[in-house]
Amino acid sequence: MIGKILIPLLALAGAGYALVTVAIGSQPAPVGKPVAEPSRPPFETYIAGSGILEAVGQNIAIGSPLPRLALEVNVKVGDEVDAGAPLFRLDDRDLKAEAAVRKAALQSARARLDRLKASPRVEEVPPAEARVVAAEAMLSDFKNQVALWESVADKRAVTVEDLQRRKFAVQAQEARVAEAKSSLALLKAGAWKADVQVAEAEIASAEAQLQQTETEIARMTVRAPLRGVVLQVNLRAGEFAPSGALQTPLMLFGRLDRMNLRVDVDENDAWRFRSNAAAVAFVRGNRELKTELTFERVEPYVVPKRSLTGDSTERVDTRVMQAVYSFDRSKLPVYVGQQMDVFIEVKNGAKP
Repeated sequence: MIGKILIPLLALAGAGYALVTVAIGSQPAPVGKPVAEPSRPPFETYIAGSGILEAVGQNIAIGSPLPRLALEVNVKVGDEVDAGAPLFRLDDRDLKAEAAVRKAALQSARARLDRLKASPRVEEVPPAEARVVAAEAMLSDFKNQVALWESVADKRAVTVEDLQRRKFAVQAQEARVAEAKSSLALLKAGAWKADVQVAEAEIASAEAQLQQTETEIARMTVRAPLRGVVLQVNLRAGEFAPSGALQTPLMLFGRLDRMNLRVDVDENDAWRFRSNAAAVAFVRGNRELKTELTFERVEPYVVPKRSLTGDSTERVDTRVMQAVYSFDRSKLPVYVGQQMDVFIEVKNGAKP
């Protein structure tokens, strides 16, 4: 009897609990209060876009001209440096050794040219003149012997062979005299013009090779391309610095006296964009911080969207036109890489 009453009561209680649970679960969840109030467009009709801050003239990725070991890193994040200031220095010990070798080769080439231009030495002329005098004296002796042999009255006392031998000796000595005189004239004439030109060409070649090595040494010190601020440093002394375009640059550099704001405009709104339209940017997290923008340029090539806002309704499979604006950095407490909400006025009455 008790079971017949208890079981239906338990069934009714379970059904009631289920109905209450379903009713409670079907109520809409309360909307959470945003951490910061979203920016409100200041125009009746507008184009909304997301912008990312960058240095004037874009952020400059500093790289290494050659894959080498980094010996020194001369700056730190936030340093403001002048154009040409050293940022970091690569290992250049082998190049300095090569430069020393080429300096020695240049000095040797210059010494050879100086020796050519200084010839003849004063001490070299008297021995050459003495050789000419000695050769002439010997020639006179040979001629005198021939004359004596020819003056003999009894021809039987002189053989034809001996006489001819002495005449040939005179001819040979005449050639030696001519050679000695030519050597003396060549010595007094000094360096040959062609030899001087060859020596000068060797000096020019040595200077060019030395300059090439010194240029390579200068390249091992990477310098600031312009006056600006070091935004990132991803290199330490003793680390290997690869060359080429890197996904993470060794250093990030830029000018911060003004800020550029690169705004992504959806390709569907690109036809509504006008370069002379007013534009306002809001700092995310505080809609009271805003500034008017100055138009700089439009990138003429539409690209896939890369700068994402994190909104759950955001489309990522789209292409955007990038418009670049600028403003004075002193107007807002913002930093390079920060995202801002941008509204561009549309004056044709079309609704966004």
